[in-house]
Amino acid sequence: MASPSHLVRRFFGSLRPGGPGRDAEAWVEERLLPAELALWQRMSGADRRHAVGVAERVERSLGHQATRPVIAAALLHDVGKIESGLGTYGRVVATLSAKVAGAGMATVWRKQRGYARRVGLYLQHDEIGGDMLELAGSDPLTVAWAREHHHPKADWTVDPVIGDALKAADDD
Repeated sequence: MASPSHLVRRFFGSLRPGGPGRDAEAWVEERLLPAELALWQRMSGADRRHAVGVAERVERSLGHQATRPVIAAALLHDVGKIESGLGTYGRVVATLSAKVAGAGMATVWRKQRGYARRVGLYLQHDEIGGDMLELAGSDPLTVAWAREHHHPKADWTVDPVIGDALKAADDD
């Protein structure tokens, strides 16, 4: 689960309407595969702004190691959130629900109907996003990071140097 300061910054950032600027959107279009771009465009404006910031920090941090799949991983690590359809306040409720009931409840909630299902989907966005990216034909690194970005470092399959840069850039 993300740090409280990260969650507070994301909350207040999500209240600002709109996505990234035109130049940032063009930068993204140059780095994503067509099917990845279609997923990117379904993300909320706030999530796209956050993702651009993560990708820019990763690019600065890794230099030549920031390959297209690494940048795509930074841009699309939260893509699974689109399946929940939750807005800012719904995400707050989902996050607090996981804190109170335990993240393990996400599997139970995901099998329910209505709002509980949406909360479960949101809390399992990493797994869902990995599946979406795999179906989109993304590079295995991009898929793996979407699935693993909330896992402990010992469970990562991505190169630890790349994973550390992605994790640090996400400030999660």
